[in-house]
Amino acid sequence: MSDAAQLQLTVDGAPRTEAQGTTAADLYADQREVVVARINGALKDLSTELSDGDVVERVLVSDPEGLEVLRHSTAHVMAQAVQQLWPEAKLGIGPYITDGFYFDFDVEEPFTPEDLKKIEKSMLKIVNKSQLFQRRAVDEDEARKEMADEPYKLELIDLANGPGSGSMEESAEGASVEVGAGEITIYDNVDRQSHEIVWRDLCRGPHVPNTKLIGNGFALMRSAAAYWRGNEKNKQLQRIYGTAWPSKDELKAYKERLAEAERRDHRKLGSELDLFSFPDELGSGLPVFHPKGGIIRKEMEDYSRQRHTEAGYEFVYSPHITKGHLYEVSGHLDWYRDGMFPPMHVDEERNAETGELTKPGQDYYLKPMNCPMHNLIYRSRGRSYRELPLRLFEFGAVYRYEKSGVIHGLTRVRGMTQDDAHIYCTREQMKDELTATLNFVLSLLKDYGLDDFYLELSTRDPEKFVGSDEIWEEATRTLQEVAEDSGLQLVPDPGGAAFYGPKISVQAKDAIGRTWQMSTIQLDFNLPERFDLEYQAADGTRQRPVMIHRALFGSVERFMGVLTEHYAGAFPAWLAPVQVRAIPVAEAFNDYLDEFAAKLRAQGIRVEVDTSSDRFPKKIRTASKDKIPFVVIAGGDDADAGAVSFRYRDGSQYNAVPVDDAVEMIVRHVRDRVNEDPSAPSNGDGGEPVAEQS
Repeated sequence: MSDAAQLQLTVDGAPRTEAQGTTAADLYADQREVVVARINGALKDLSTELSDGDVVERVLVSDPEGLEVLRHSTAHVMAQAVQQLWPEAKLGIGPYITDGFYFDFDVEEPFTPEDLKKIEKSMLKIVNKSQLFQRRAVDEDEARKEMADEPYKLELIDLANGPGSGSMEESAEGASVEVGAGEITIYDNVDRQSHEIVWRDLCRGPHVPNTKLIGNGFALMRSAAAYWRGNEKNKQLQRIYGTAWPSKDELKAYKERLAEAERRDHRKLGSELDLFSFPDELGSGLPVFHPKGGIIRKEMEDYSRQRHTEAGYEFVYSPHITKGHLYEVSGHLDWYRDGMFPPMHVDEERNAETGELTKPGQDYYLKPMNCPMHNLIYRSRGRSYRELPLRLFEFGAVYRYEKSGVIHGLTRVRGMTQDDAHIYCTREQMKDELTATLNFVLSLLKDYGLDDFYLELSTRDPEKFVGSDEIWEEATRTLQEVAEDSGLQLVPDPGGAAFYGPKISVQAKDAIGRTWQMSTIQLDFNLPERFDLEYQAADGTRQRPVMIHRALFGSVERFMGVLTEHYAGAFPAWLAPVQVRAIPVAEAFNDYLDEFAAKLRAQGIRVEVDTSSDRFPKKIRTASKDKIPFVVIAGGDDADAGAVSFRYRDGSQYNAVPVDDAVEMIVRHVRDRVNEDPSAPSNGDGGEPVAEQS
């Protein structure tokens, strides 16, 4: 074979020579776990024929991009099954999403749970037939002809304004999986035996080579109504959600994680533990905190205030509403109006007799952000370089008009309290201040029991920003250097920045491995310019400060929701509403435990003595249900010895502990803010069940 008939490739980082006509599938013929290839940086089907000079990388089904391809392919199989069972069904959009996929259908009746079972059975038959996914590039006329019976697909072609225009991202969530990447393509599902096309869909791809590779690690989770293209003015379709994993074991593990997440749902625990509620009378997304929830919130806030004081922050307060002009200056009315509540028009005066306007009114807005008001505090007098960095901190109430469909317990609300800080510094101080801020944020999150982090760098949205390219580049570069110096993994978030500057967000994993966006640190050269903020430099000149926005919890409400789920309601003793519950084995020991409780109260410990008429075993069960960290029990043997016994949340016991030692143990655990549950010492006396004492 001549050199001209050969291809010089780079395959998974190594040079390789192959014959003309070689496909990516040929390269990985013996690697079943490879489902798609990255060719010159772009994901392609394995059936793609390679060209000289191509750089090829394998993508495993277990890789993030491989999972996305698996899930999108499974969505196609589901849509094929639906149209086999309901031939009149019209196809909407069917993208992959986090942990799964969905597909929208126009059908006469909503899908029932029994329907989902039928669809799953039909899907399994399609999978077992090993149908091939075959890609075809078509022109617009061909696409319209082949999709003539699919009105929603035709609409997507109309919306595309020509292949590669990029407008599909704005047309509908998930629509970019249908049309884009410079051409229109259709994927055929081809019967392996007859070679006939049994189903097709408008799609960008890529897909797994055949349906057999989907296996049996999929399940349909639920169905729901969804408006076409997410617009309530459009027709309501029926959406089926599913999940897909490389194996049945991984599917099982995912379902177990979902079940555990349901057990930890903060809305459920908030009700069971009497922490907070969401009264209909107040309105959607407006929670109230009950006394027990108030204790947790106060402890969270008090410790945060303490740490901020130690770190050199100064406390400020600002009102809940402001004239609209303030948000015109800041730019929020231009860029964030949809996220703000409508204005209140007040102070207008009219002649009582004629109705003639004698004094125009003004629009006032509930504040969505604290930063403009902090800028006014900074600007209230002249500032010197000697005052910088100036760190202003506020637990500030803000209000955002979240759509009703996205409101979720405490984690997505309309009224929230941000632990908001704004730091004003010189250009020379900027990087050190950012580094100190990030270290402070990570340290404080660890104190609340979150310690598994990575960072996300959100950069400019080219359609939504203020300021020059130069200052955005400097701000982004500085944040990236600070993030990289932290040693944590840094993940890009293109276009995710606020309109005034790039940001680092701290992503924290909870006890069951879910990721939550927590603290954000934003670098801003723009608002100091818009508010004409200045300081007098050492040489006497007037200079602009740099502004750093920083929210540590994000919001107190959301952080409490996250902690509730992280700890499954079993809060560490220092945060727990009731830290100790003392349970007498019999009524005769009530006074003995009252004296013990008094010693704890003198040390600031939140303690209750259960003197209810319930039987002892029920009191123990109630304490367990209430997730009390220290359950202290006393019976005859304990009273005679001047001791108490402990029953811990993990079921272990520690008997006959002298009263003073028991008080010291509890106080030390709370004072040191230990996040791990107390338990019996490994060399301690487990003893007999204390319930049998008399």
